[in-house]
Amino acid sequence: MSLFEPDPLASLKDDDQRPLAERMRPQTLEEFVGQQHILGPGKPLRVQIERDQLSSIILWGPPGVGKTTLARIIARLTHCDFIPFSAVLSGIKEIKTVMADAERNRRLGRRTLIFIDEIHRFNKAQQDAFLPYVEKGDIILIGATTENPSFEVISALLSRTKVYMLKPLTEDEVLGLLKRALPVVKVTADEDLLRQIAVYSNGDARTALNVLELAAAAAQDGRLTAEAIEDTLQRKMLLYDKAGEEHFNLISALHKSVRSSDVDAALYWLGRMLESGEDRLYIARRLVRMAIEDIGLADPRALEQAMAAQQAVHFLGIPEGDLALAQVAIYLSVAPKSDASYRALGRVMEAVENRRAEPVPFHLRNAVTGAMKQWGYAAGYQHAHKFEDALTDMECLPESLAGTTFYEPTQRGFEQRIAERLEEIRNRKRTPKGKPSVPSK
Repeated sequence: MSLFEPDPLASLKDDDQRPLAERMRPQTLEEFVGQQHILGPGKPLRVQIERDQLSSIILWGPPGVGKTTLARIIARLTHCDFIPFSAVLSGIKEIKTVMADAERNRRLGRRTLIFIDEIHRFNKAQQDAFLPYVEKGDIILIGATTENPSFEVISALLSRTKVYMLKPLTEDEVLGLLKRALPVVKVTADEDLLRQIAVYSNGDARTALNVLELAAAAAQDGRLTAEAIEDTLQRKMLLYDKAGEEHFNLISALHKSVRSSDVDAALYWLGRMLESGEDRLYIARRLVRMAIEDIGLADPRALEQAMAAQQAVHFLGIPEGDLALAQVAIYLSVAPKSDASYRALGRVMEAVENRRAEPVPFHLRNAVTGAMKQWGYAAGYQHAHKFEDALTDMECLPESLAGTTFYEPTQRGFEQRIAERLEEIRNRKRTPKGKPSVPSK
């Protein structure tokens, strides 16, 4: 019995007993979905494959994005003998046996592609066993891993391979796969139901196809229903479309709950969005907006907390980052509220739009040249640090807007202290200062 598999993709689509994900495996790069950053026309990995100049590589990415499929396609296009290895089932003895066969094959002019799934599960001794054969060119090694190779692959092997990072499939890419699979499972389905499966799969094509296959088995009269999908997932299918009305309804509910200081409602609407597969960074961006628009200077730390949550989500991902979103939603809900900054900018923009663009007063201009100084640039400018409490009576608005008040702080939270300080500043500015209180430098 040969250890070599002559055609790694042969007959997969014709075997109805195989899982749908196996039957739907693409056989060419044209059929392969996603990863255009490395497989698009002219991209490095595609060029290597098309020129048949592939060296050993490691494919690093989340589950269900095509690491194994890509390795099989590469073996087929480069006419290599394909040997899949399992880190769980293979030991040093099996590795040495296959390496000896690969060495003999090379002498006969045949190439061997070794595919190691979950290479991070191989211990150091097992990884070391491949090194001499990679160095001599007896094998082309393709390792697949969901873990960072820098930490999980020995440095000697890492230095002899090129690492390619694979990305989760987009919602539209998964949706396209599901549409292609419908004739295979012999059902029809509305696009919104397929999109719900795509959202649930979180970029994992295998998960999406498995859900479709199980739901199709429960479908009646050849049509996929929401009930069949809910039974398959063992959870309720939430009505949600990232580009549709419900998307905006839910974020509106979250925003207004935070604004109303209803912490429990805010958490509920946040949970609905998380469960429906909403982009976590989109939620983080909206929470940052809430911190600015509805809390503002009533609690200056609200923006800090929202930005920290955004960083935590980006750093941790799903599901750990979800807790950061919940934490900041609670913080923003209980924080004192003020839209004074929001309203102040609105007044400013209205003035800018409805009034003519006034020239900058001469005393606020820099006299960069002697001529500009003669023309009156900087004349009458009062340097704040030369006055008591760094306060002057100098008007900084154009003459037509002199004395206009745009910002009116509330009496809530930290903004109460701002209001007191601002009243002091405005009162002092109404009193002529006269000469500076400290000598000019």
